[in-house]
Amino acid sequence: MKRIAWPKLTIRARLTLVYGGLFLLAGVVLLGVTYVLLSNALPGDEGTTIRGATGPGSGLPTQLPGSSTGQASPPPGGLVVNEIKDKTWHDALDALLTQGGIALAVVGAAAIALGWLIAGRLLQPLHRVTEAAGRIADAPAADRGLHERIALDGPDDEIKDLADTFDRMLERLDQSFDGQRRFIANASHELRTPLTVNKALLEVAVHRRNASEEVRQLGETLLEVNARHERLIDGLLLLARSEREVTERSFVDLADIIEHVVGQATPGAVTIHTDPQPAPTTGNSVLLERLVQNLVENAIRHNVPKDGWATISSSTGPNGRVVIQASNTGPVIPPYDIPTLFEPFSRYAAHRPADSQSTGLGLSIVRAVARAHDGDVRAESRDGGGLIVTVTLPGSDTAS
Repeated sequence: MKRIAWPKLTIRARLTLVYGGLFLLAGVVLLGVTYVLLSNALPGDEGTTIRGATGPGSGLPTQLPGSSTGQASPPPGGLVVNEIKDKTWHDALDALLTQGGIALAVVGAAAIALGWLIAGRLLQPLHRVTEAAGRIADAPAADRGLHERIALDGPDDEIKDLADTFDRMLERLDQSFDGQRRFIANASHELRTPLTVNKALLEVAVHRRNASEEVRQLGETLLEVNARHERLIDGLLLLARSEREVTERSFVDLADIIEHVVGQATPGAVTIHTDPQPAPTTGNSVLLERLVQNLVENAIRHNVPKDGWATISSSTGPNGRVVIQASNTGPVIPPYDIPTLFEPFSRYAAHRPADSQSTGLGLSIVRAVARAHDGDVRAESRDGGGLIVTVTLPGSDTAS
């Protein structure tokens, strides 16, 4: 049996229906009790007969309805008076039901409207909690907005307890994310010292005059491994830095950054096409340069075949936001694998570069820098293989 899909009502609507329903139920019960009590108080025949003559001067009818004039004896005057009183009493009860029902309907409608207003007023603090949770959930990064607090004022009721509990949860989460970032930054910084020492020792060993060919080859290999670890640590430091919100901003034209980065790139056999249209924005120039650099390096490094091409362009959209787009030839990437490319240390499993230059942090840093500048990044598969990465940032007029 198919269940009926009832419409979902808000808490405000349900409270209003409860208030209005209880009021109408109480009014109906009160009206019914009043009617029953007045009905039981209806006077009977005993003790209510009024003695007196009937006739033209008495104000009472001289005969019963349906009787022939002058043929039947008129009934006692008290009986006629009782009939009039009964009729008047029943008319009063009917008027009580009719007029009372109308009054109850009017007052009930007013009570429902008042209940709607009161319910909205009572639920207003709950709306603040919902709005704060929505702003935090819609933040571009998971840890953005955790510094916000509801700080609800008012009596110590259930809603204030909920808001205070939510504030304590936000504080714990904020401390947890800050601790995680500090740990990554401190650990990465501490690891740079032994890598620098290793690099110095390896260079001394390789460049010694009496070093054998095997020692030189081993030293060169270890130096390359050491350099890769240094790039990895630098990437972690940059990732931890770029995940913080950018507070100091300056004017930057992304077209200039693209020309500078592409001019210093070593594409090898890959042909790079550029279309740097004016794209003014505000932000941290160092982080934005690293964003463009990672896009260029990703387009070059993951090109298959190695004599493929890559295109880097910038433009300003009709909504005032600036766009950087990087597309390149490469392996065919299924759409369901694209979200994993933005995870740290993630590489497309079907195509891992043979060299050791990749750290798996390129697109992760791109996303972190874009979100730190109130922007976003998306990727899609290119027809024929390869990837199209589009970064959207606020323009210089819309950037906050």
